[in-house]
Amino acid sequence: MAAHERKALALAFLGNFLLMGSYYILRPLRDTVATMVGVGQLPQLFTATFLGTFAASALYAALASRIRLTRLLRGTFWFWLCNVLLFALLFRLFPQSRLLGGSYYVSFSIANLFMISIFWSLMVDVFSATQATRWFALIAAGGALGAIAGPLLTRLLVAKWGLSGMLLLAAAGFGLNVVLIHLLMREKPRLRRSGEDAQQSTLDHALSGGIFDGFGRLFKSSYVFNQAAFMLLMTWVNTVAYFCQTDLIARTYTAVAGRAQAIADIDLVVNIFTAVILFLELGRVVRRFGVTAGLVLNPLLMVAAFLATALSPTLFMIQMLQIVRRVAQYAIARPSREICFTVLEQNSRYKAKNVIDTVVYRFGDVSSAWVQAGLTSMGYGLNGAIAAGVAASLMWGAVAVRLGRRYEKIRLGDAHNRDIKRLNLLQHVDPLQRL
Repeated sequence: MAAHERKALALAFLGNFLLMGSYYILRPLRDTVATMVGVGQLPQLFTATFLGTFAASALYAALASRIRLTRLLRGTFWFWLCNVLLFALLFRLFPQSRLLGGSYYVSFSIANLFMISIFWSLMVDVFSATQATRWFALIAAGGALGAIAGPLLTRLLVAKWGLSGMLLLAAAGFGLNVVLIHLLMREKPRLRRSGEDAQQSTLDHALSGGIFDGFGRLFKSSYVFNQAAFMLLMTWVNTVAYFCQTDLIARTYTAVAGRAQAIADIDLVVNIFTAVILFLELGRVVRRFGVTAGLVLNPLLMVAAFLATALSPTLFMIQMLQIVRRVAQYAIARPSREICFTVLEQNSRYKAKNVIDTVVYRFGDVSSAWVQAGLTSMGYGLNGAIAAGVAASLMWGAVAVRLGRRYEKIRLGDAHNRDIKRLNLLQHVDPLQRL
C-alpha cells in the first residue's frame, strides 16, 4: 500500500470513528425521547420524518446541481453541527417539553441518515471497487469503534450531564469530523493520479441534473432499483424489531435515564461484536465468497432470529434479535452494500444513493410503522409483527441475490473494458518499449 493510500485510509477510518461515535451519543437520546412520547405516537413521528426527509433530499439534490461538491459536503456537516448545538440549548431551557422531544426525534432522524449517507457517498467516490473490497471493512471497523465509544460515554455521563450536555459532546465530535472530511477530499486527487484502478471522478464541480434526478435514476436502472429494494426491505425488518424494543423498554423502565442507559447497553453490545467481526477481516470473506454472500447472509440470519423470537417472545429474546440484526447489518450488510455503489457513475453515487439511503429508508420506516399499527389494532400484536418480519426477510434475501449477481457482472465488465483499453494502448507502443 502506497503512502497516499495509507493516509486516505487512516483519514476515512478516523472520520467514521468520530461520525459514528457522535451518532451513537445522539441515538440513545433519540430513542429515549421516543419512550417519553410513547409507542402510540411513533407512526406520526415516522410520517413526519418521512415527509421531512423527502423535502431535505430534494433540497440536497438542488444544491448538488448548483454548488461544487467540496463546498456541499463540508456545508452539510457544518449545518448538522449547528443543528445539534441549537437543540443542546433548547433542552437546557425546556428539559421536559414533549413538543421539543418530538421535534428533536424528527430532526435527528432526518439528519442522521444524511450524514452517514454523505460520508459513504464520499467513500465510494474516493475508493475504487478493488480498494473498497480490501478496505471498506476496515473503514466500517472505525465506525464500529466509534459506536462503542458513543454508547459507553452515554452510559457513564447521561445521568450527570443530561440531554443538553450529551448533545454538546456529540457536537464536538462532529466538529472534528468536518476537519477530517476536508483532509480526505484533498487526498482524492492523489488517489486518482495513482493508476487506472482508481476512481477518476473529481470534486471540483457541481453535479448535472435537476432536483428529482436521484429519484429518476431509481427507475431508469434495474441495478439502482435493486439497491432501493434491498434498502426498503432491510428497513421493514429493522422497524419491526424497533417497535418491539421501544414498547418493552417503556414497560420495563420508568425513569428516562434508565431507559437511555438500557438502550445504550444494547448499542454497546452490538457494536463490540460488530468491531470484533470487522477486525477479523470481513474483507477476506468478501474477496473469497463474493459480495453476494455478504448481502444474503443478513436476511438468512434474520429469518432464524424471528423464528427463535416466535418460540420465546420475551424481553431477553427481543434484545437478542436486535443484537443479531444490527451486528449482521453493520458488520456484514453495510460494507457489502456500499461496495456495490463503487461501480456507479458519480451522479448516482451522490444523488441516487442519497435518495436510497434517506427517502427510501424513511419510506420503509413509515410504511412498516403503519402496518405495525394496523396489526396491533387488529389484535395480532407481537406474533403479527414477527410474521411480517419473516416475510420481509425472505423477500430481502431474494433481492440480495439479484443485487449481488448484478454487481459481480458489472465489475467483471469494467475489468474487461480496462483490459481492452490497456491492450489498445500497447498496440501503439514500440515493441522495444514493452521489454
